Amino acid sequence: MYKIVIADDEDNVRVGIRNSLNWKELGFDLVGDFENGREVIQALEQLQPDVVLTDINMPFMDGLAVSRHLFEHHPRIKIIILTGYDEFEYAQQAVKLKVHDYILKPNTIGELQQILSKVKADLDEENRKVEDLSKLKQQLIESMPLLRERFLNQLVSGNLRGGKLEEKLAYLDFNLSGSLYLVAVIDVDDHGELQRFYPESETELLYFAVCNISGEIITKQVKGIVFQSNNEKTIAVLCGDHAEVLQVEAVSILENISQSVKEYLKFTVSIGVGSICNSLHHIHHSHKKALAALDYRFFLGKNQIIHISDIEGRTEEHIPYDKFWERKLINCLKSGTKQEIEAIVENIMKNIKDSYLTMDRCYIHIQQIIVSIIDALDELEIRDGHRGSIHERPLTEIYALKTLDEVEDWLKVYCTRITDIITETRINLCKMQAIKAEEFIKMHYSDATISMDMVCKYLVLSTSYLSLIFKKHTGETFKSYLTRIRVEKAKEFLKCTDLKIYEIADRVGYTDPHYFDLIFKKTTGMTPTVYRKML
Repeated sequence: MYKIVIADDEDNVRVGIRNSLNWKELGFDLVGDFENGREVIQALEQLQPDVVLTDINMPFMDGLAVSRHLFEHHPRIKIIILTGYDEFEYAQQAVKLKVHDYILKPNTIGELQQILSKVKADLDEENRKVEDLSKLKQQLIESMPLLRERFLNQLVSGNLRGGKLEEKLAYLDFNLSGSLYLVAVIDVDDHGELQRFYPESETELLYFAVCNISGEIITKQVKGIVFQSNNEKTIAVLCGDHAEVLQVEAVSILENISQSVKEYLKFTVSIGVGSICNSLHHIHHSHKKALAALDYRFFLGKNQIIHISDIEGRTEEHIPYDKFWERKLINCLKSGTKQEIEAIVENIMKNIKDSYLTMDRCYIHIQQIIVSIIDALDELEIRDGHRGSIHERPLTEIYALKTLDEVEDWLKVYCTRITDIITETRINLCKMQAIKAEEFIKMHYSDATISMDMVCKYLVLSTSYLSLIFKKHTGETFKSYLTRIRVEKAKEFLKCTDLKIYEIADRVGYTDPHYFDLIFKKTTGMTPTVYRKML
């Protein structure tokens, strides 16, 4: 319901308008009627009308003066001029004073109703726009933290588009006054451990806690801002006017952050520190350097504050990477001891550390080692079914490791398991080959010409190798095993048949009955004839 007041010095007109309209039906509440403009002005603060329906020709203050006052002091109040003057001069002044409508006397009830309905529709539309604007302002206030964070991420990544930087900083209420800027990137060392022991909602709170601790420390000591990046890192932008002072303050602040996180959150962070730049427009270069410095956690280990200036000096004196130890590792996997393998892995890691390659290049070298190991397994015909207990995705698994020390531990375990698999496979292979040799002997023991060479030819093995694995598997030499099988078969013939001794000798592979008699007695302690009689 909108409030309306009437002003007209003619009583009959004023009373007629007041009593002839159904105000509530039109959407209005008639809160006052006055004889002149001065009374209207005096009642404004108390009545707070939305619409003023006023005559022009009134004593003390006419309708145009009222309109002028409303235009200057209450521009949202709608004005409807009611007059008997049909002159251009009045209409022209009314337009200048933003009068909403202009109606001539005498008028009908229908004309007034039509004008008031139009005014109500306009008021409804204005209120809707005001309400929408209020909602937008509230949404803007609620989303301001996200807008600030998005702006800062774009600023440090160099993706900020259009507009004056200083104006955006002021709009988002950032205080980055100073002529020099430095970016530090703070990253939790063990994301995987946190995600393993805490639900996702709690790990996000822990990342926020790192950002919050960093923000509290920085705002107390130096000008700067802290925010979270899109990948759960905390980014600090420090500013000042003197490079040496800013560098010293940065070291102190970042050490304080590192110690506080460890003390209150019970885990560690590593911090990469970029180079100082002299413009916010170049701050993305400092951010890029800070990320590059953080990558060297891979070489230097966790819980470190790493300055890019220190790293750039070291990389100039790097030692070239040598693949000698990679080749030696592959050979050692096939026949070396656990201690030898671990020593070689340590030498590989030392070589990588001394080379100061980029982290991506390090991962590539490690992946090449893994591929060489997989190739070695293929050469040994160790198929996927035998590899299930090693690692399912070793080529990608290494990306979860944050330091070369972790890679070293992982590679030692991986290589030890590979050696176990190779040894186990070889044992199984030897066992299978020995079993096949046994089967061949049991099938051909009656052949007088059977020999070690014959079995080796059948299995495609060397005599020395077969002798070794056969003795290891059976505990007997080839000759003693063959003799035992022949004597056992002879015993069966003696027990179950009436065959002559020489016939039995022939059937178990002996062409000379006397030699068979001699072998049987040597093995059992009695001749075949005596053995049969004892049965």
